[in-house]
Formats: sequence, C-alpha cells, structure tokens
Amino acid sequence: MKKRILCFGDSNTWGYNGINKERFDEDTRWTGRLQKLLGEEYTVIEEGHNGRTTVWDDPVENRLAGLTYLWPCMESHSPFDLIIFMLGTNDTKTYFSMTAQNIADAAGRLVRIAQTCEFGRDKKPPKVLLVSPIRIDDNETLDYMFGKQAAEKSLGFPEAFRKIAEECGCYYMDAALYAGPGDADGLHMAEESHESLAAAMYEKILSIFQ
Repeated sequence: MKKRILCFGDSNTWGYNGINKERFDEDTRWTGRLQKLLGEEYTVIEEGHNGRTTVWDDPVENRLAGLTYLWPCMESHSPFDLIIFMLGTNDTKTYFSMTAQNIADAAGRLVRIAQTCEFGRDKKPPKVLLVSPIRIDDNETLDYMFGKQAAEKSLGFPEAFRKIAEECGCYYMDAALYAGPGDADGLHMAEESHESLAAAMYEKILSIFQ
C-alpha cells in the first residue's frame, strides 16, 4: 500500500519564485522533487498556500491561517500516513508582533490537532513531522512587512521548534540546515534550495518509515 504524505505549508511549499513572482514547476518544487525521490511507493500531497500562518488569520492580506483550514484539509486527503508542517515564516510579519517561541507554540497547536485526529490509516492519527522554517534575510524588497525584526526572529526558530517537537513527541527537522532564502527577496527559496531540501526530506522520511 502506498504511503501518503501531506505537506502542509506556506509559499515555500507552494513553490513561490521570488524572482518572477510565479510558481516553480513540479520538477523544481521540493515537493515534486521529493515525489520523484520517493518513487511509486509514496504519494506526496502538496498543500502550500502563499501567506499562510500558523493560527492567526491575516487581517491585512486576507489570508487564512493554517488552523482555519487544517481540519477540512486533513479530512479531504484522508487517509494519509504522515503530515509535514512547515509554517511560521509569515507569522513574523510586523503587525503580528509575535516572538519565535510564540510562533513555535502556535505550530505546536497544529501538531496536537493532527495527533488527535482520525485521518490516518485505520482512523488513527498520522505520524507528524514538524519542520522549523528556513531563516529570513533582511531584504529591502519586503522590508515594509518583514525586515530586520523578522530576520532576527527566524534565527530563534530551530531552538523553539525543536522544543515544541519534543513536548509533542513528534518528529522534527530544521530546514535551515539544508536550505535558505534566495537573493530576490530574502524570504523564498531559490531552485537550489528546493533541491537540497527535497534530498533532506527524503532521508528524513525514510528514517520515519524504516
């Protein structure tokens, strides 16, 4: 039976190209690359949404939070074996005024919801992988919304997210060890980071299902 993996994230899961502001194709996106690496025994489900936060709906950009969409999303894709959460970057926007730990705590809320749902195999909870997002670089392109304060917060992601993963008893991975933002806007991954992140995700997933 194929293993089904739900990738729940923001624009870096959707595949936003910071250079031309369009979407990378399936052969470039880390999710598409991951599918190729895993092969026919797995199905990788892309659920990225530009601007998605953890639990706060965005009052400025009119974006729905992950919390708002998570339950129906899981139900519609059930059953699945693993859900990957990679959210938090958009929570660093100036008007949310959240700390790195606030953001990690919010991501933990999503993890706990997944851990108590019945959308895995045999109506059991799926396995959960919490991914600490890539760092943010201070870049004038999006300075009005992110800027230096967001870059500083993102440096605190690995420690804060690791702590939450330990508290929740879920799998953990630090995306910043393998990928980073491109020069275009200091926020979105360039093609080479999609490739390196996919390779790291591949190894992590094999270890989860070994």
